[in-house]
Amino acid sequence: MAIIDTLMATAVADSDLLHKLDAQGDQFGIARNVEFLLRAPSAEKATTVASFINDYQYGVATAQGLDDSPSILVVVHMPIEQHAIQSVSGFMACVCELFELDYDGWGCLVQTQGVNAHSNQ
Repeated sequence: MAIIDTLMATAVADSDLLHKLDAQGDQFGIARNVEFLLRAPSAEKATTVASFINDYQYGVATAQGLDDSPSILVVVHMPIEQHAIQSVSGFMACVCELFELDYDGWGCLVQTQGVNAHSNQ
């Protein structure tokens, strides 16, 4: 899949999740920890990509599941207004394309008037 196809598919998935969160009363402008999941083919690749993300401070990345299902969990503290979340999500999709990973989307706690719930893409 060409990078443009990846970005377009990611934007559609991001918009779908935003619609779901909106239906739950999420206040998109409230900053919160957003988790992005990148699936890796090997522990070595997961460790390399986590180091890349941390070294350049794109987020706080942790390589996990290294023995059986390697992945990278990236946490970015941010609001999820459409322009912001789609930019960061698109960036994560590009990182996955560059390093030959699978982008599994993002999730966060719903932020409303004092009520939090969890939602994932």
